Amino acid sequence: MLPDILIEPVVRAALAEDLGRAGDVTARACIPEGARMRAVFAARKAGVLAGIDCVRLAVLAMDPGASIDLKRRDGDAFEAGAVLAEVEADARAFLAAERTALNLLGRMCGIATLTRAYVEAVAGTKARIADTRKTTPGLRALEKHAVLCGGGVNHRFGLDDAILIKDNHVAVCGGVGEAVRRARAAVGHLMKVEVEVDGLDQLDEALAAGPDVIMLDNFTLPMLREAVARTGGRITLEASGGVNLETVRGIAGTGVDVISVGALTHSAPALDVGLDAVAV
Repeated sequence: MLPDILIEPVVRAALAEDLGRAGDVTARACIPEGARMRAVFAARKAGVLAGIDCVRLAVLAMDPGASIDLKRRDGDAFEAGAVLAEVEADARAFLAAERTALNLLGRMCGIATLTRAYVEAVAGTKARIADTRKTTPGLRALEKHAVLCGGGVNHRFGLDDAILIKDNHVAVCGGVGEAVRRARAAVGHLMKVEVEVDGLDQLDEALAAGPDVIMLDNFTLPMLREAVARTGGRITLEASGGVNLETVRGIAGTGVDVISVGALTHSAPALDVGLDAVAV
């Protein structure tokens, strides 16, 4: 689970954006001061939970004395109608927090749910489903956490935690092998080196240079099978490009180790989570 210290700044920034310069003028105009309310966060569709702590932290940021009962944990599957959390809080404070809580919860649940669909699609193969850096600016930690909740694995978090040599790096360096050799010489033993190749000729060149991982970019299924045969399990192979729920099973069947899917974070639809509220 993500620690609160990573989630809270995102939640507070979202609340500040919504509150603007004057706070919730609607609640202040309509709701008596000191009024309290109860609310239930309920799933309108089946899915996988992620981001429930965003609800807790959004409510507590507006009302530190609120009572919050989280009914499910991140990573749990749920059916339509499932109650995910119950809240009792100051009514004005809660109404100012509800949209931020719902936006973040729905977004994260959508990613976790889509990830679970991909993971289930490759069940029984050796392939693992990984995310990419195609995340919403400012939400990367939360979105990558949601991928984990759905059963996927994380690729690198940023430019600083692993080397990924792509086609533009190769073009500047003058070749795949030269780019890998430069990377190996520049970093310590704990830094992984991955290189992207777009053909079998580049695969052979990359293998000779000794990276840790080779990304097979937009390979056809026969090319993927040939790459797996040539490497013989000596190196981690990652398939990327052209991956969707219709193609992922075939890609996994070639024997690759990892399939990276940008759609997990850049195209996941928000899951419909509703709020049912009553006055106390």
